Amino acid sequence: MLRYSDMVSNCLERVREIMPWDLVDRMKENPSLMILDVREPGEFDAMHIPGSLNVARGILESACEWDFEETVPDLARARESEIVVVCRSGRRSVLAADTMQQMGYADVVSLKTGLRGWNDYDEPFEDGSGVAVSPSVADSFFLSGVRPDQTSSHERS
Repeated sequence: MLRYSDMVSNCLERVREIMPWDLVDRMKENPSLMILDVREPGEFDAMHIPGSLNVARGILESACEWDFEETVPDLARARESEIVVVCRSGRRSVLAADTMQQMGYADVVSLKTGLRGWNDYDEPFEDGSGVAVSPSVADSFFLSGVRPDQTSSHERS
């Protein structure tokens, strides 16, 4: 049986990751770089990297293709563009980047450490209205929300 962490590890054999400071450099060097945030819309609306595009992981495959209700034209046209995929922790983004590579995207990487690492690097966020998110709000947003009944030790009880 594969666990989530196993699936991510398997994808890491094929997916390249970059660190937050590398993304800052890439954004300066390539203004047309696409930052693809694969978190859920509510997470994205709470805070995201300014200028990023939100396509939830659950609809990614159809968003990447033409002729679907979920098609995102900017994404479907971007098969040869530089794309950095981001999520909260860097796990969903690895799975998404692997999927996109399988679908023919030529230059896609994942943000290692995710938006938590972006926050730790003190980079800016904005909310769904385009308003800057304060560092203290961002810090509390990225605190772990794992309850005791969600841990593997609870499974053994």
